[in-house]
Amino acid sequence: MTTPPPLPAAMTRRHLLGRSGVALGTLAGLAGLTGCDDRQADQEPPAPSDPLAAKPPMIPARATRVIYLHMAGSPSHLDLFEYKPELAKLTGQPCPESLLKGKRFAFIKGVPKMLGSPFSFSQHGQSGQWLSELLPHFATVIDEVAVVRSVITDQFNHAPAQLFLHTGQPRFGYPSLGSWVNYGLGSRNRDLPGFVVLSSGGKTPDAGKSVWGSGFLPSVYQGVQCRTVGEPVLYLSDPPGMSRTLRRGMLDSVQALNRIEHDQVGDPETLTRAAQFELAYRMQTSVPEVMDISKEPKHILDLYGARPGYVAPTDAMGDPRAHYKGDDPTFANNCLLARRLVESGVRFVQLYDWGWDHHGASPGESIDETLPIKCQQIDRAVAALITDLKNRGLLDETLVVWGGEFGRTPMMQNDVRDTLVKGFMGRDHHPYANTMWMAGGGIKPGLALGATDEIGYYITEHPVTIRDLQATILHQLGLNPFRFSYRYQGLDQRLIGPTNEGRVVTELLS
Repeated sequence: MTTPPPLPAAMTRRHLLGRSGVALGTLAGLAGLTGCDDRQADQEPPAPSDPLAAKPPMIPARATRVIYLHMAGSPSHLDLFEYKPELAKLTGQPCPESLLKGKRFAFIKGVPKMLGSPFSFSQHGQSGQWLSELLPHFATVIDEVAVVRSVITDQFNHAPAQLFLHTGQPRFGYPSLGSWVNYGLGSRNRDLPGFVVLSSGGKTPDAGKSVWGSGFLPSVYQGVQCRTVGEPVLYLSDPPGMSRTLRRGMLDSVQALNRIEHDQVGDPETLTRAAQFELAYRMQTSVPEVMDISKEPKHILDLYGARPGYVAPTDAMGDPRAHYKGDDPTFANNCLLARRLVESGVRFVQLYDWGWDHHGASPGESIDETLPIKCQQIDRAVAALITDLKNRGLLDETLVVWGGEFGRTPMMQNDVRDTLVKGFMGRDHHPYANTMWMAGGGIKPGLALGATDEIGYYITEHPVTIRDLQATILHQLGLNPFRFSYRYQGLDQRLIGPTNEGRVVTELLS
């Protein structure tokens, strides 16, 4: 109560709303002061002096770090994981009205034709799981992963579906999964960010950088985007003529001003900025070291198919899809970097690979021609990542997640053409069934969970919602998804939303 009132001219909008607030926020604050707040002690981790310091888990954890591989645009589960011979028999026939009535599609018009996969399938591993011919390397590690063939969402457009998957809401302004984990557990290496983002495919996801943003959490918890070539983090290096000693002196002076500002105004973002400055200073020496994959031995580079220093020509193209090459090593480089980052103590590494939106409406987005190229870009690297983590004893505590934001329809997209044409074979967005897989971090290896009907349209066994997926990831990291929250606008905000509709998928756990 002795803190001087904030100066109106210096007050930020966030601080103003926090001080004046809405009635619910004020009442919630009074409840805490009077001891009427009945929240459990493990609901919100205490704020340490260093917001990025490692924090203990709320519950016993099976994983200490995450590598999340997101295929932006959504790969076709029907052409990679779902062997559907009955669908193949229906190819070219009109879609039954029962599959269209009352449904909303992004691009399908009228009555489309059914479309079976043009690729062959076979069973692999001791688990006997069906996989497409497009994933020969992944097939060699299939017994290390759990394939979830029954993921369902309620979003059918890319940006809302990506936001829902990664932030828990189909709208902007909410913290990403990596930010939640960074906030809840902190970094395992004080010289590196707790949450790192790597991208490939020539573009960022449709939802933009919000899928690794911090939303209403302090901005110190947002993802740090790193680059595989050149300066790993933009504007991190000292300008010409500035020594390390001079940088330290300047930073100390700025931090002293920040402390005065915080004492006078009380804006928590001031402390966040101070923590970011300190982390950036430490990152100047630590990040270039960990990001240099040229230090890896040749057999590891060959295992991933990585090429240090490679710059994809498609990165400078407006629409790179028609120019993709199967031997592009960008994603492979990022997978190797992901292993180096988690090995060095980074808590959450997110890989976004763009170019999986295969509608078949224009060049470079076809099931028959472009999907094989994209699979060639990732197949070897994904198998190498799992193998490398296991060989190094890291897989048991590293949760690896792979998937897109939704599935694809068992009928062809027909808004541009209604007959099958080579190089223009595509599927529309499909929220009712999708396939993802998880490995390591206490996930049961060799498991095939869930099933769909004979054409891959509806889930018939063990549906797994986006909330279920999020709850399971948090649970494996030792964060109780039902109690783990952050007080914002008078509410205890949670990744899994305000209700308890999400569940931990115990069938996936070993």
